[in-house]
Amino acid sequence: MQERFVIGGLAGRKTLKGELPVRGAKNAILKALPASVLFEDTVVLTNVPDIEDAERMGELVRASGATVERSGSTITITPPPKWRSELEHSIAERIRASIVLTGPMLARTGSVHFPYPGGCVLGERPIDLFLQGFTAMGATVKEDAEGVFNIHAHGGVLLGAEIFFPFISVTATETLMLAAVLAKGETILENAAMEPEIPALAAFLNACGAHIEGAGTSTIRIQGTAGKPLRAEGRPMAMPPDRIEAGSFVILAALAGEDVTITDCEPKHIDALLTLLSRAGVPLEIGERSIRVRSGAIPNERYKSVVVRTHEYPGFPTDLQSPMTIFLTQTTGEVTVLETVFDGRLRYAEDLIRMGADITIMNPHRILIRGPRKLSRKELEGPDLRAGLAYILAASVAVGTSIVNNAYVIDRGYEKIEERLRAIGLSIRRELTR
Repeated sequence: MQERFVIGGLAGRKTLKGELPVRGAKNAILKALPASVLFEDTVVLTNVPDIEDAERMGELVRASGATVERSGSTITITPPPKWRSELEHSIAERIRASIVLTGPMLARTGSVHFPYPGGCVLGERPIDLFLQGFTAMGATVKEDAEGVFNIHAHGGVLLGAEIFFPFISVTATETLMLAAVLAKGETILENAAMEPEIPALAAFLNACGAHIEGAGTSTIRIQGTAGKPLRAEGRPMAMPPDRIEAGSFVILAALAGEDVTITDCEPKHIDALLTLLSRAGVPLEIGERSIRVRSGAIPNERYKSVVVRTHEYPGFPTDLQSPMTIFLTQTTGEVTVLETVFDGRLRYAEDLIRMGADITIMNPHRILIRGPRKLSRKELEGPDLRAGLAYILAASVAVGTSIVNNAYVIDRGYEKIEERLRAIGLSIRRELTR
């Protein structure tokens, strides 16, 4: 049995009203849970979203020996007497972020064994940066005949190293930063990612005994503890708001909202999106922790099209590229969307064409959109987490009732999305299907 979403389209009308609170960041909890391996005492994580990926990562940490308990939006991790350094294959193969656990596990136990990580199909996503980083830190890397990677730190302790990333990678930056916390000597990460979840994690680790400087910039310096674990001593780490969820909600409010306020968010984390929406003519009222969109009096065809080019933070997020494409199908003009971060992330465009969008696929990284065009109901298959949510947005503005299959892929990153959207007036329900 699978689950799907059934969405009654608003046919371009703007009727949604109310508040949409943003949950904790998916990309933060998927790094905070592995970071608990660096501690010798209990770690408490708060504002944790109730999403499938957090559950899977919690299972992976639990399978490595820890006690992982959840109560509401709080997760408590108690370390075992001895960590199991082999990641549970059945879980690691299902979640891309399992690779993050390899860094702290290698640093804490001196070895780690894991299969090639799974997750969304977004073109090639090699793990060379991780393996090269571990090698630079004095570890030996071997892959056996069954595709399992076996990594050992010489003498059981990683060594500080200077590591330059040939291209920016958020996950590699975080994984090697975590590995360096318990290393011997100084590690310097150059051309590091600058996403806001990174300094949030570093600040918590520093409060617990780590020595990290420059997190949130392109150069991060970590003075390792030479194997001495961290201590939380009761300090909780609160997950920052999910900026991708906040951005997706702002786009939905612009397209289908009469008066919608996105709350519990950090507007400065999505400056790139808000700048483009403002240029397009979307009325935004930006507070310290909220964004109000009163667009009920503005027909979508009065919005102007804007060119989108994804880029690493603080540029336009690749994870908001598909929701923004939905927005552009309803605006006036001819523009391109250029995806520079991932291969294969524009595959959803063919489904939008079936719904009535005027989109020309120029190459695997660029599409041309002419708008506005009315979208019509369709049955869709969510190809990945972000495109799955974008399909819900497309169905919301379409004429008729659409179906978005594979609800699981959306549940991986969005907590109870149908309940929250129903609360502001969208006709959406979840149902079982064979």
